[in-house]
Amino acid sequence: MTDPILPEIQDEISSQNQTPEAIFPLLVRAVGENLNCDRVFLYLRHPETQTGKTPYCWRRNSKYPDVTTVEWKKEPASLAREDPLFAAALRAEPSIFVEDVETANPEIVNKDFEAKEFGHRALIHAHLCSDGLLWAVLQPCVFDRPRVWTYVDRELIAAVTKKIAPLAVAYVTAAFSAKDESQA
Repeated sequence: MTDPILPEIQDEISSQNQTPEAIFPLLVRAVGENLNCDRVFLYLRHPETQTGKTPYCWRRNSKYPDVTTVEWKKEPASLAREDPLFAAALRAEPSIFVEDVETANPEIVNKDFEAKEFGHRALIHAHLCSDGLLWAVLQPCVFDRPRVWTYVDRELIAAVTKKIAPLAVAYVTAAFSAKDESQA
C-alpha cells in the first residue's frame, strides 16, 4: 500500500530544511481540503506544564469560528473531567472519530461541552503523542451535519499524525526553550 500522507505536504514533511512553522499551515489546509471539512485546527501543548495554544486554524470560509490563539495558556484543571476526548488523548489512546456529536456515546463525547466550546457536529480528535505524552491534537470537523469517516479518512489521519508528531514535539520544545532563555 502506498503512503496515504497528503501529497500536498509530503515533500515538505520529508525535507530536512522545513520547519514546523512552515509545514503546519499547509497541513491544516491540506487536511481540510482532502477530508472536505469545514474547519481544521492544530492545538499544540507542553505536556509537563500543561499549557497549550492553537496557532493554526484553517476554515473553509469565515462562517466557521476561528479558534486561533497565540499565547500559551494553562489548561483548566477540570478539562480531562469535562472532556472525555481530551482525557483519552492524555492517555495517548488512538485518535477518535466522532460521526455525530449528538448521538455519540457520552462516555466518549460530552455533547454539551462540545456544543459550548466548539459547535461542531462531527469531528476527528487526532492525538499526536510521543513516548506516551500528548503534544498536540489535530481536529478536523464538520458543523452542520453528521459525517461518516471512511477507512481512507482514518488511514490518512493515522499517516498524518505519525508523520507530524515529531514536528509537534520540536515546535513545543523550541517554543519553551526560547521562553526559558528569555526569562534567564
